[in-house]
Amino acid sequence: MTTHRSTNKNRLHEFSHTIRDTTPESVRDVIAEYYHEDAEWHGPAPIDRLEGRAAIESEFWEPLLTAFPDLEKNDYILFGGEFEGEEWVCATGNLVGTFENEWLEVPPTGHATWLRYGEFHRFEDGKIAETRLLIDILDVLRQAGYRLFPSLAPEVVIPGPTTQDGVLLGDQDGAESQQTLQLVEDMIFDGLHSYEDEEDLEKLGMERYWHEDFMWYGPAGTGTTRGIDGFQDFHQGPFLEAFPDREGANHVSRFAEGKYCASTGWPSIHATHTGDGWLGLPATGESVTMRVMDFWRREDDLLAENWVFIDMIDLLDQIGVDVFGRIRNDSQYF
Repeated sequence: MTTHRSTNKNRLHEFSHTIRDTTPESVRDVIAEYYHEDAEWHGPAPIDRLEGRAAIESEFWEPLLTAFPDLEKNDYILFGGEFEGEEWVCATGNLVGTFENEWLEVPPTGHATWLRYGEFHRFEDGKIAETRLLIDILDVLRQAGYRLFPSLAPEVVIPGPTTQDGVLLGDQDGAESQQTLQLVEDMIFDGLHSYEDEEDLEKLGMERYWHEDFMWYGPAGTGTTRGIDGFQDFHQGPFLEAFPDREGANHVSRFAEGKYCASTGWPSIHATHTGDGWLGLPATGESVTMRVMDFWRREDDLLAENWVFIDMIDLLDQIGVDVFGRIRNDSQYF
């Protein structure tokens, strides 16, 4: 028998497929089909929070579909779960389209563009009541020719799972799900949170949680790393030096299904920007928050892949970097 969770997952996957044939003129009907009228929508800066279907249509989907008229939405991970008594479905993948008209004040390129997304949707009675969505807008700017920051690691079109089994539309084994969730929670609460200022990263014992050659797919500005050494050299080390007092895992949702787990916080991390060098920027001493989203794939008893989103536009704004102001005012960033 199909469960409510499976129904919700199939509804979201169906919504993704409809985008290919949706236009700015028809998106109202599509949103009405899948969203509650008073749905909450929380997205990346500079869009941020929207309330109700009309705002979701006019402030997000209509401009996006105008900018990318042939847009497709391709999920390569999709699964569901319960968090604090609420039913959620999450997904990540790429929105792909030709950049034909301005979006968020960014001039069109006329080229194919990959808009990497992560999303969590809370379902009520078969429709979406709340959305948390991050798009790697900094990476869209990179593809449009703006090199605003030196990347720590290669920036690539992020692939889906190497096992190509991330879209879980049916029911999954409960024991597998619990094993995955436990591994991720141990990694977060017993591993990452054991870091203290000036402590050697080796003491975190990441080999207890990660395959030696695991893949970490980070946001633009950080890029993609391989293995524990690559993760620590190009992300974890520079990040913890910049934000040594960070406190995370303030999650709006966190759950696992099968060999996949995901979490999001809004914000997830509170920190102070006290270290120099991250993205080539000097320390500001500013207190910041970070909207974060993670997706993990477990292989046997360890984590093999991690897809990570940080709302970089929002974070940079908090430390005094106006990304869109730079684009408007500085021709050398083209």
